Amino acid sequence: MCPRKADHLYVMSSIRTNAAAAMLGVSPNTLRSWERRFGYPMPQRTEGGHRQFELNEIETLRQAFAETHDIASAVSIARERGEGPSSPARLQSALAAFSEDAADSLLEESLAVRSVERTVDSVLLAAVELLPDGSPERAFAWRYATGWLAAATRVAPPASRDESALIFDASRPRALDALHVQALELFLRRSGLRVLTLPVELDADRVGSALRALRPGAIVLAGSGSSADALGRLVYASRQAEPGVDVFDYCYALPETGASTVKRIGPGPTVAAEQLRERLTGVVLMHTAAVSAS
Repeated sequence: MCPRKADHLYVMSSIRTNAAAAMLGVSPNTLRSWERRFGYPMPQRTEGGHRQFELNEIETLRQAFAETHDIASAVSIARERGEGPSSPARLQSALAAFSEDAADSLLEESLAVRSVERTVDSVLLAAVELLPDGSPERAFAWRYATGWLAAATRVAPPASRDESALIFDASRPRALDALHVQALELFLRRSGLRVLTLPVELDADRVGSALRALRPGAIVLAGSGSSADALGRLVYASRQAEPGVDVFDYCYALPETGASTVKRIGPGPTVAAEQLRERLTGVVLMHTAAVSAS
């Protein structure tokens, strides 16, 4: 997968167990028991394993609990109300139920109040990551997400700038980082750049035609499914064809050795797209920076 460093997606929209329990007027143990019994509210997990509850779900449950004084009834009411913009937890539930229609509705709901970039990064990708690896639910969610991203990419506006980026996709099918690579391409296209994504399995001696056609200002090695040797050959061939081209690592394509001259970008497609856009054009996407901080 493409790791999510720290808790950058959940700064403003979620709270930890103690704070959620305090809002509800119960102990953290009681809140955890509700999670086990009802599956609601369903927390996300940070990289460190800490629970993060969606703030709007906790507030909706608090209001329902104050009205009913019965947790089973309150949970039922809170689920029916579904107040607030769609969240990763709500989308996770739809995907876990194998419901494309419900997932479509939740993403449309999110797009009404969020940008495409934030919807993808903080709702779609986050929801898929919440599902157990190797499960039928994760497999369904992955196929749904890759189809949704492909459709969004097809309707992205045409390039409005001369600057371009070439992405060598080293992700494996059904891997989380494959979705992160798709998201990065979508975000770059929506920022006006010309983008070409090619599989990393290409013969390094035959990438010259793509490089000559695109004349990229940046090459991105994306995904963790290829060997360092194969990526090294692509980097060498690319720099031979386009001397001075910048090469970047996204989603840990290369091992962390400390000796690489390839700069790592990210974490996540929002931050990575912003860094590439700034490097290629000198323009900082202030709205993107604000989104990634919220």
